[in-house]
Amino acid sequence: MTDLQDEVGYVAEHDIEIHDLANQIQKNVLDMETGMRGYAITGDEQYLEPYNEGSRSWLDNYNNLHTLLADNGAQQRNLEEMKPLIEKWIADSGEYVINAKRNHETTALTKHFKENKGKNITDQLRTQFDSFLATEKELTAKRTNQLNEHTNNLKLILYGIIILVTAFTIAIAVFLSNSIVKTIKQVVTAIKGITDTNSNVDLTARIEVKTRDETRELADAMNELLSTLDKHNWVQKSLTDISTLYQGITDINELTRLFINKLTPLLGAAYGVVYLRRNQGGEIDFVKVAGYAITDDDLVKSRFKFGEGIVGQAALDKRIFLIDQIPEDHFKITTGLGTSNPSNLLIAPILFEDRVEAVVELAALQPFESQHLTLLDLLQDKFGSSISSVSGRMEVERLLAESQVMTEELQAQSEELQAQSEELQMQQEQLRLSNEYLEEQKEYAENRAIELKRAKDELEDYSLKLRMSSQYKTDFLANMSHELRTPLNSILILSQMLMESNADMDQEEVAEYARVVNTSGADLLRLIDDILDLSKIEAGKIEILTDEVNVTELPQTIRNMFNPVAAKRNLQFEIMTEPNVPPVISTDGQRLQQIIKNLLSNAFKFTEQGSVTLQIKLAPFEKVKLLLDKQTREPVLAISVTDTGIGIPQDKQQIIFDAFQQVDGTTNRQYGGTGLGLSICREFTRLLGGALEVESEPQKGSTFTLYIPSRLEADDHVLDEVQLALEEVAAASEGTEAQTWMSEESHDDRAEASDEQLFKGKRILLVEDDGRNVFALVTALERKGVNVQVAQNGKQALEMLQAGSEFDLVFMDIMMPVMGGYEAMKVIREDLGMHRLPIIALTAKAMKGERDKCMEAGASDYIMKPLNIDQLFSLMRVWLTEQVNQD
Repeated sequence: MTDLQDEVGYVAEHDIEIHDLANQIQKNVLDMETGMRGYAITGDEQYLEPYNEGSRSWLDNYNNLHTLLADNGAQQRNLEEMKPLIEKWIADSGEYVINAKRNHETTALTKHFKENKGKNITDQLRTQFDSFLATEKELTAKRTNQLNEHTNNLKLILYGIIILVTAFTIAIAVFLSNSIVKTIKQVVTAIKGITDTNSNVDLTARIEVKTRDETRELADAMNELLSTLDKHNWVQKSLTDISTLYQGITDINELTRLFINKLTPLLGAAYGVVYLRRNQGGEIDFVKVAGYAITDDDLVKSRFKFGEGIVGQAALDKRIFLIDQIPEDHFKITTGLGTSNPSNLLIAPILFEDRVEAVVELAALQPFESQHLTLLDLLQDKFGSSISSVSGRMEVERLLAESQVMTEELQAQSEELQAQSEELQMQQEQLRLSNEYLEEQKEYAENRAIELKRAKDELEDYSLKLRMSSQYKTDFLANMSHELRTPLNSILILSQMLMESNADMDQEEVAEYARVVNTSGADLLRLIDDILDLSKIEAGKIEILTDEVNVTELPQTIRNMFNPVAAKRNLQFEIMTEPNVPPVISTDGQRLQQIIKNLLSNAFKFTEQGSVTLQIKLAPFEKVKLLLDKQTREPVLAISVTDTGIGIPQDKQQIIFDAFQQVDGTTNRQYGGTGLGLSICREFTRLLGGALEVESEPQKGSTFTLYIPSRLEADDHVLDEVQLALEEVAAASEGTEAQTWMSEESHDDRAEASDEQLFKGKRILLVEDDGRNVFALVTALERKGVNVQVAQNGKQALEMLQAGSEFDLVFMDIMMPVMGGYEAMKVIREDLGMHRLPIIALTAKAMKGERDKCMEAGASDYIMKPLNIDQLFSLMRVWLTEQVNQD
């Protein structure tokens, strides 16, 4: 075999290399000839590159070939005969022609090519090269034939060896087959038992093989598979047992106690404790809520912060810590016979939606196994979800209990108010009896001294004041009863008719009933807002936000608000602004507009014919000094509202600024309203540091003048009164009435056509957990041609967005189970990267900073419940139009 390989190598390397070198020398000569001729024809030096390369390479190739032919003297001599010819061609033809061309010796070149000196030499070289290569081919063919003979001999020898090896192999295979088949049968039986669902395979059984071959490896692999399946079966069974504990649990302490009591013995641990996440005053820590085999004497720490100790570090890193080398004095496990030192600790965080809800710490006398860690890893999400769910249910129950307590308190206050009213009536009756007694004593007191007469006059004056006060209270209760019962009565009657209708009402009747119910509810809500506004003002709970107010924009804003009202009531409406009015003043623009709207609403309400005029000018210095009682270099505006209405008697011009007071305060008065508008205006004016005065004559009209100073910061006495602030104060009922008139006038056919074009086909995601709100909003939106999809919580909304659903706008409720609106909006903006998707927050909370909190979470806009459907559609127009412009 070695000789054969040597022969093959000699032919493959020696002969082929000789052929290659001979051909390479011949190519070198041809390249020199081609380069020389190209240069002679063109004179371009680039044609000399093949010539120069061949001139450099041919001699190296010649020497290598000459060395390879050392074992063949005849071929070596043939090669030596070609060397002088090559050198002669280079000297007499190649170099001669190149030099002549460079020296521009055209005649010498022509003569040289005519004599064909170089061609004769190259022809002789080709002949010798052909003879040389033919000789080499014959030598190679001889060696190949010898190699074939040696190969055939080797085949015969190999065939004999193969026959002997085959016979020996068959004998060994027969011997080993029995042991292999036996092991394979055991493996097949075990596999069938695993795959057959009806068989009760014993996963603890193992296959025993005494040999040390591949069969032993197969048995070991099968035993390892059985062990893995046994561990997996244990993990699944334990996971099922623990998961069944969560059903029906509504208390977080009971949940953690059952969990640690079940988990600790499953993992072979002798000690266990659960630390639960707690958020107290903005500070997050983990407190001990349940333990296993823990006594009061054990030095177990009750709380950890993030990063504090191994428990805090596990919560911070969100990973499991396994410690297998514990000092002897770390912790003692106590039994009836004594104490023992645990040798292994396992600390694992419980996660839900990537947030650590709890941390579990376990101690054991023996090492924790891999299936224990697998079970704990699978339990992280499941137990975390259960903690979040139970905590959410407990929070809902707490809020429900608080709501019930507040309802009971409101009911108690209502009963107290009723008792006070009855007490006032009793006092009035006592006063009447006193007056009758005084009348009886009048005849006996006529002869008394002047002092007694003066005392009698004083008592009569006091009695008159008490009667007037009692009468005002009575009128207030009567008015409030009337104002409250009127919309409530309409709502109750019409809603009952709608419930009792047996599909015999046409659509127009249903729409009219619904419109009346909506209007009555809005009236009731406005009345409650007025009462709450006045109480908050009197309690100093209104915040004054001083900012720059553009006075030049104020006339146009007011004109847009009240031109429809004037047109509807056939009244002339004028706005006059004097040229010396400053363009900008510093005050609370929202409160200023609310005062002006209330004054104009009263003017339009109490004017049946004629005109209403709004005049803006600078207040005279003397007037400012008299009314505001202070020196100021800042401008003071005098904003007057003049009407040609019914006017106000002189004796009523002060009481109209009291709460619940009107010129006609009886229950059968001609003009509606609660009598709160002017009271709110007076209080807002006082908070703004201004003054409000009235000039009126019955049947001729009235003029209300508002004096508002420009101030850089709030006055000290006003800041002292403002303790707490609400974000928004509802407008007075008369102002809201004006807005209602405007909304009715502006809702023309063009707007409806524009809405249909803008809303139709738009996809809106409604995230709301209250079924009643969902029904109402979906009904209203679908009437506009909008396609609405509903998600019951923030998590479901995220799943719909991640699934690729595209929406033009999202309505996001704030308070929802599983995942609230704040968290959902943050995930949409930060994790999903949907920065251009408009999100409108829907919330019933009216606390300070609620709007800013929604905006920080990612909301595009904000609207409070109860929802005004026109305001909702207005917000939709703004954001859908903006989105179309961006596209």
